[in-house]
Amino acid sequence: MKPDWHENLSSFWSRPDPVFASAGRSGEVLMAKIRLGLAVLILAIPTIDTFVFPMDPKESLVGFGLAIGTFLFAGTAYLLVTRELNPPWLSFVSSGLDVSLVSAALAAFLVLNQPHTAVNSKVVFEGYFLAIASSSLRYDRRVCLVAGFLALSEYFAIVAYAAHKWDLNSPAFAPFPYGMFSWVNETSRLILMLVACLLSVAIVGRAQRLLRLATIDALTSLFNRGYVDDRFAIELSRARRHGQPFTVAMIDVDRFKLFNDTHGHAAGDFALRTIAAVLRQFLRQSDTVGRYGGEEFVILMPETDLATAQRKLDILRETIANTPIPLRAQGRTVNVTFSAGLAGFPHDGADQPELLATADERLFQAKRAGRNRVVATPDPIPAEPAPVS
Repeated sequence: MKPDWHENLSSFWSRPDPVFASAGRSGEVLMAKIRLGLAVLILAIPTIDTFVFPMDPKESLVGFGLAIGTFLFAGTAYLLVTRELNPPWLSFVSSGLDVSLVSAALAAFLVLNQPHTAVNSKVVFEGYFLAIASSSLRYDRRVCLVAGFLALSEYFAIVAYAAHKWDLNSPAFAPFPYGMFSWVNETSRLILMLVACLLSVAIVGRAQRLLRLATIDALTSLFNRGYVDDRFAIELSRARRHGQPFTVAMIDVDRFKLFNDTHGHAAGDFALRTIAAVLRQFLRQSDTVGRYGGEEFVILMPETDLATAQRKLDILRETIANTPIPLRAQGRTVNVTFSAGLAGFPHDGADQPELLATADERLFQAKRAGRNRVVATPDPIPAEPAPVS
């Protein structure tokens, strides 16, 4: 059995929820636009200085190199995210390079023999806080940590190198326009960077908790309809992009109104919670199950074709049918069954409304055929005289 700290670390370092990942991609697009705009401005500065206000050739070369590198990176990142070529590592790389661009600007002052500007800058240094803060737009605590600790290590390396190579408090540097060097001041800066990193992690963690509160059904602790709809769009887009199968199942508890009328609403609520618990235990981590309304549930099964989904749902149907539900007030147990309709992408529909409508129609086919069954084909089924509920 793994220790609690190992499970907590694994949970902390796990990939974010797909809905959060989608929001993170929106943040990545925003950062790409901002970064590209800043890169154009940065490229314009050494150009103007060179042709309008001639400067030292060495300083001009450093400025041009940094500006061109920034522009190329910003342009590449922008093309990747706007064309939906957004691999999982892109957020780490782009946040890391945002930090490294600030470090490169400070390191440039070391190349220009201006060590005090590098270690006491009151303009460029603040760029670290912007880079760390923007990492929270990715809604991934791992990215915040990587950006924060990269900023700490890179800045510490710059300061340590400057302190080792130069006697920074030598009278030769008087009158110290950027101030004298002090490890106390530099330690304070490092502590502030660490605090900024931890704050960005806390912001993302808080946002994730709020998302969970907003997307969980209070009765069953499954996802609610709003979350399922958002996740549906994400999984369908992924299936379309990669040419993979995708199946949606609509489940409805059989004769649930009669169950409530016979045994009471408290027993009905307990039955729904029991079914929800079985659904959570039975399905894969990559599947999504949510309460869609009343006694109706929706299951999203990525990378799953109709035949595989039907076998899985039949096993689930039998499991729930054989799960006793205790009626505490009556001192006995009862059993419930469900009916389900399946629809698969791309054969049964190309978009979310079409797939849901197909799954819903097949659910009613299962009801008309006698309930307690899973329907995954469009074949007509003889109607049952009893009313559907």
